Amino acid sequence: MHARDSTHPLSGAGSLAIGCPLAGSLLATLALLLSGCGVGASPGPGGAVRVVAAENFWGSIASQLGGTRTSVQSIIVNPAQDPHAYEPTPADARTLALAQLTIVNGVGYDPWAPKLLAADSAARRVALDVGGLLALGQGKNSHRWYDPTDVELVASAITADLTKLDPKDERYFAQRHALFERLGLARYHALIARIKARYAGVPVGASESIFAPLAPALGLRLVTPPSFMNAISEGTEVTAQDAGTAQRQITGHEIKVWLYNTQNATPEVQRLNALARGARIPIATVTETLSPPTDSFEQWQVAQLRGLALALHEATGR
Repeated sequence: MHARDSTHPLSGAGSLAIGCPLAGSLLATLALLLSGCGVGASPGPGGAVRVVAAENFWGSIASQLGGTRTSVQSIIVNPAQDPHAYEPTPADARTLALAQLTIVNGVGYDPWAPKLLAADSAARRVALDVGGLLALGQGKNSHRWYDPTDVELVASAITADLTKLDPKDERYFAQRHALFERLGLARYHALIARIKARYAGVPVGASESIFAPLAPALGLRLVTPPSFMNAISEGTEVTAQDAGTAQRQITGHEIKVWLYNTQNATPEVQRLNALARGARIPIATVTETLSPPTDSFEQWQVAQLRGLALALHEATGR
């Protein structure tokens, strides 16, 4: 479960980690309310398939794949909100309950969503759990939207689920999927290929595991200890050995570029950012959700890849 450190700069004084007893009580209350309300999956405006995604990175993809035949709503959309520590509201519970297709990330990233869905099972609802689709168990890296191969697998699964719910529009969904693959993701894939061709093997560091699924696709050598990145992602204590290794890699110029997640700039990460600036190591940033939230999935990812490419160019002169 992803319970972040209480010192997270985005955490309010009254915020609750999902794993704490009070948060569990809140989920139980929401579940009880749903079980007695008789709500259930229902079509959106004009008979469109009603889709609800727990996070907007999957919601953006679903919206592009579904086009006018779907009504898509995402729950976590605020780039200033730490998704790991999100607390569901009664409105979120009802939104999920009305969905015909739900998309949750799974792998412990959004544990509140499956619990709310289980409290209001609907016969015609289709539930897509990304972690389940990819056969990932607990403890695996949950940031699957940073893996280009997984993004395509999820897009195919969303198209299949939309077709199941609305078989008369099968051809339309197939066309939308082909358009997304051929045009929507074109710049995204082109940038990934360009970075790999030019910078393969370049050592880089990262503050947390969000970047780990993308690094192999880019051909970059991510050298930060996995246990360090996981600890920052999970909000657990970083060991002195891992902290020392990450610091040495920066001050000793063992890495060419440093990447960090601006939605989780803990004091430890801020110290490493300062070291990178002091060592004149270029810094690139990533976020967990769409930033700005009005961007599409591919616009967001392309902007981040361009920032990384500029940092790599600055570091290597290539």
